[in-house]
Amino acid sequence: MKAEQIFTIANSIALIAWLLIAILPRWKVTRAVVLSGGIPLLLSAGYAILVVLFFGKAEGGFDSLPNVMKLFTNEWAVLAGWIHYLAFDLFIGSWEVRDAERKGISHFLVIPCLVFTFLLGPAGLLGYCILRRFASKTEVTA
Repeated sequence: MKAEQIFTIANSIALIAWLLIAILPRWKVTRAVVLSGGIPLLLSAGYAILVVLFFGKAEGGFDSLPNVMKLFTNEWAVLAGWIHYLAFDLFIGSWEVRDAERKGISHFLVIPCLVFTFLLGPAGLLGYCILRRFASKTEVTA
């Protein structure tokens, strides 16, 4: 399978999962497949396979910015990096949904945070943590 095909499949899986947690967070399928961690774990498994198969074949490394830039000139390393983002951002988005439900925060208020988490990762997490601090109906703990 080509890197572009895997990219398309991983993106499609992640996008469907994001739509489910944003639009149908209480649906039993969403809970069983996404909020349980299933899709983030599936993406993580894909990432791990790519790392094992291809990271040793890419030039560069993590010890300096120029080496990271060199590492990400290899399409398989970029694909692994992208799937890393997809898995972690979706994991955080799923946590936001579950946590908001436990804290009594309206899902309507969480949706913008999910959009930012989907598009900008840490900025969405920051937004959710701010929302959590001010909109929670229960005591906020780490």
